Amino acid sequence: MAWDWDKLQEQRKKASGGDAGPPPNVNEIFEKFKSFKGFKGRIPGGTTLIILVILLFYLGSTSVYTVAVDEVGIVQRFGKYVRMTQPGLSFKLPNGIEKVSKVKVRYVFKEEFGFRTVEANVRSRYAASAPYEGESLMLTGDLNVAVVPWIVQFRINDPYNYLFKVRNVRNTLRDLSESTMRLVVGDRSINEVISKREEIANQAQELLQKELDEAETGIKVVTIEMKKTNVPETVQPSFNEVNQAVQEKERMIYEAREEYNKVIPAAKGDAEKTIRAAEGYALDRVNRSQGDATRFEAMYDEYDKARDVTRRRLYLEAMQEIVPKMGEKYIVDAEQKNFLPLLNLGRPQGGSKP
Repeated sequence: MAWDWDKLQEQRKKASGGDAGPPPNVNEIFEKFKSFKGFKGRIPGGTTLIILVILLFYLGSTSVYTVAVDEVGIVQRFGKYVRMTQPGLSFKLPNGIEKVSKVKVRYVFKEEFGFRTVEANVRSRYAASAPYEGESLMLTGDLNVAVVPWIVQFRINDPYNYLFKVRNVRNTLRDLSESTMRLVVGDRSINEVISKREEIANQAQELLQKELDEAETGIKVVTIEMKKTNVPETVQPSFNEVNQAVQEKERMIYEAREEYNKVIPAAKGDAEKTIRAAEGYALDRVNRSQGDATRFEAMYDEYDKARDVTRRRLYLEAMQEIVPKMGEKYIVDAEQKNFLPLLNLGRPQGGSKP
């Protein structure tokens, strides 16, 4: 056993970088053990005792473990899943027989796409996006190219599936997240991708969770956060010009609609007014005509009853209306040979015509 002690001292010497001193004599150690009262004559050989102590220390150190409050322990016996342990102090068989894997089930993990966080604090710093631009470079539904960075936050809700059902779960999550986001963005126009980030994130989260459940990854997506979406820098000037043209178009459309809303209602009001006036005039003329016709029919009925009297009355009424409008009037007897005025009805009283 002396060579084991020498080897241990050499390792300790290499680790400390200096001379650890000469190793203790094994026989001296055994003599100290034998000097203890009650153990004389019953202490096994020195090699056996050291092996026993090392074995007991190994069994004790590998059979006790602690699970944190945000974790669960997954115990495997010869590689096969046996049980799940809750937070606290737990026991298991020594290493080589049982193995425990601790999984954080309450911690929120995140995966970043299109960028990487260098330092997370109040004012986070991010790594340059150029090396990761391929993750966020996508083709939209209207055949435009957009840079769409996003973050997926998730928790582990099924530790068994997370450890044993899928190999390299994080890579699987990244692949499914990227394919899902490309699918959602591919159905949208560039303007929708820029202006409707929350709607896209919700749809992508729903589709991603469905894919993760089908793959039995044991992951629950907490949220998908869309970062600022834009177009690549090489096409940014052209894109700005297009946006300005679209805004100018929208402005002209709004102005035309405003003018339309001013002119058309006024024209409709005038037309309605003219129609109502025409209808009123037509109704008045019809009513007047019906009244005149009724009055004429009544006069005709009276005339038919006494034609001579009615004819004379009509004549007198007509003359009563006409004569006052005439100037000088002379009444001439048809039997006279000369014009002899008998009555000058048009001369003013008190005066004489020369």
